[in-house]
Amino acid sequence: MAPPLSPRLVIPIDLKKSAREQKVPLHNRWHPNIPPVAEVKAGEVFRIEMMDCSGGGVGLNDSAEDIKFSDLSIVHYLSGPCRVVDIDGVPAKPGDLLAVEICNLGPLPGDEWGYTATFDREHGGGFLTDHFPCATKAIWYFEGIYAYSPHIPGVRFPGLTHPGVIGTAPSMELLNIWNEREKELVENGLGSLKLCEVLHSRPLANLPTTKGCFLGMIPEGTSEWEKIANEAARTIPGRENGGNCDIKNLSRGSKIYLPVFVDGANFSTGDMHFSQGDGEVSFCGAIEMSGFLELKYLKNLMRGGMKEYLTPMGPTPLHVNPIFEIGPVEPRFSEWLVFEGISVDESGKQHYLDASVAYKRAVLNATDYLSKFGYSKEQVFLIYDGFGDTDVSSGIVDSPNACATLAIPTPIFDQDIRPKPRKLPVGPRLVRKPDVLKCTYDGNLPITKNPGGSM
Repeated sequence: MAPPLSPRLVIPIDLKKSAREQKVPLHNRWHPNIPPVAEVKAGEVFRIEMMDCSGGGVGLNDSAEDIKFSDLSIVHYLSGPCRVVDIDGVPAKPGDLLAVEICNLGPLPGDEWGYTATFDREHGGGFLTDHFPCATKAIWYFEGIYAYSPHIPGVRFPGLTHPGVIGTAPSMELLNIWNEREKELVENGLGSLKLCEVLHSRPLANLPTTKGCFLGMIPEGTSEWEKIANEAARTIPGRENGGNCDIKNLSRGSKIYLPVFVDGANFSTGDMHFSQGDGEVSFCGAIEMSGFLELKYLKNLMRGGMKEYLTPMGPTPLHVNPIFEIGPVEPRFSEWLVFEGISVDESGKQHYLDASVAYKRAVLNATDYLSKFGYSKEQVFLIYDGFGDTDVSSGIVDSPNACATLAIPTPIFDQDIRPKPRKLPVGPRLVRKPDVLKCTYDGNLPITKNPGGSM
């Protein structure tokens, strides 16, 4: 038996060039008419390289201004689409189920760093915008499987690297369904809550827009580009095609079963994360990085498998969702601190089985506790982005309080953070000064605060 061939590089990335200058064009929208840039065969192992979600817009620097003024209309820059054919050259067909295995992944050579961040209130904020209204950023450096940050000293943990976005192109019929249901949400709001009444908050949905739109090989400014840009779906939420699912366990050895909606499937991926805590509580909620994926399409494209395996519960056969098979690789910790929250908000108001309020309180309880060990609350908040396990379903049946938990592994800290009798915590505040990079406003002028000094 012949040894396996090295993975074939089908989409390269040149880190010296911007996202729009790449030799193989990237794209940042979902649409069936975005042409494929590569072709791969079932059974072949191939390599896709990708930029970080901002397309290089966030830099390795001492400033949070690139977060403060980031252009969110461009995310996510995806590598692809890739046309998928079987060993006989027949393309994947609508109704097929595409089986994809992740063989290997990691940062691009020479770019072994990433970042976590919080967007400020004016930019949509995040899960706890009322507590963390300003843009912040922390840089993380990678040492093999471990990450550490000069802005959050005393913390080092192994990452579970994974792609945040992985999916297939929608059919025109499915795209129309997306746009109609999301437009209805924006127009009708949440009950009496209308989008125009939500000041300094995230939109209820991100509808198609030409602003920041990039459609791969379709020339910008043409009538074709204009038409597609006004129809193409943003990549921000996960949908029936997979997309931005942010499943942290999709690492080495994982298998992904994606429904096919167009001839050739038109598979794309991007938004690589070195590590991610459950819930992405800061909104930019993982260690974002450039990276590569080495993938294998299994020889069996599962002809008609969407109907067989993804029997829809929704109103049409298009309302299906992917299946993910978790790989055997995962960091192991045996010691955790688990923080509980219930559905009583900060003002003391009782909510009925509200898991979101309960999770918010769990995060706030953990933040208040860990800040006693010398960390700023912003530092603690960004630690969750890299590593933190959430269980929203700890208890959702016992009226009136839902119960949610946030678990933090204690070995990632260089000090003992467990409660101790009659002993005050001693932490980095006594010997370390660095904090996360922060950005705020003084009038109309941006001011960057950098207590950490040069990196």
